Amino acid sequence: MSRTNFKELLEAGVHFGHLKKKYNPAMSPYVFMEKNGIHIIDLNKTVAMLEDATAAMKQIAKSGKKILFVATKKQAKSIVAEGANKLNMPFITERWPGGLLTNFATIRKSIKKMDGIDKMKVDGTFESLSKRERLQINRTREKLEINFGSIVKMNRMPEAIFIVDINKEHIAVKESSKLGIRSFAVTDTNTNPNYVNFPIPANDDASKSIDYIMSIVFQAVSEGLEERAEDQNTKAIEKQKKAKKISEDSKV
Repeated sequence: MSRTNFKELLEAGVHFGHLKKKYNPAMSPYVFMEKNGIHIIDLNKTVAMLEDATAAMKQIAKSGKKILFVATKKQAKSIVAEGANKLNMPFITERWPGGLLTNFATIRKSIKKMDGIDKMKVDGTFESLSKRERLQINRTREKLEINFGSIVKMNRMPEAIFIVDINKEHIAVKESSKLGIRSFAVTDTNTNPNYVNFPIPANDDASKSIDYIMSIVFQAVSEGLEERAEDQNTKAIEKQKKAKKISEDSKV
């Protein structure tokens, strides 16, 4: 059974594309018609492609790997940050740090610097510094938090990346493509869906549309995480039973 349907997508305004003058011909397979100078997205295509994307993302989450969510436009920032944070997935909702993926080792050094400052505050080293030094360190920590706080737990490269508005996040698209990282994205009528592996034709400007699409995506990821937890629990129980049986057999 599909996660959504034509009616629900229509009510969320997912079908509204951009003005004709902003049209990217690469989106032609996903455009239903033009109305009053605005392209209308074919929601039947959206249903099918959203289903494919969420199925793949669910499996990634179930495998225990990370999906990096990227959305720096104001309409999507809070929606993506809240959803990704609940699922303990890394996200970027401020400026994309150039080289985040292609120069990941260097980015990790900045994240470790944050950890180092935090340890200083715990072990008392921080208090032994002068007032000026503490002020400088706090400013550095605040800056690092803005840029890297949401990916602090991303110890390794993500398995996939999800993007809202690939035109705005074109650097993220290029970096993930260069490294062969699977990409998922909301693709409006002014974008080129061929730049990502799993395009989802949808309005990427209206908060209502973004919120609806992301709710479906986050639900799929949540299901993957829940199934992983269930599998791990089952394995743990089986391991305990096996250990118990071996212990009982050894007493005979």
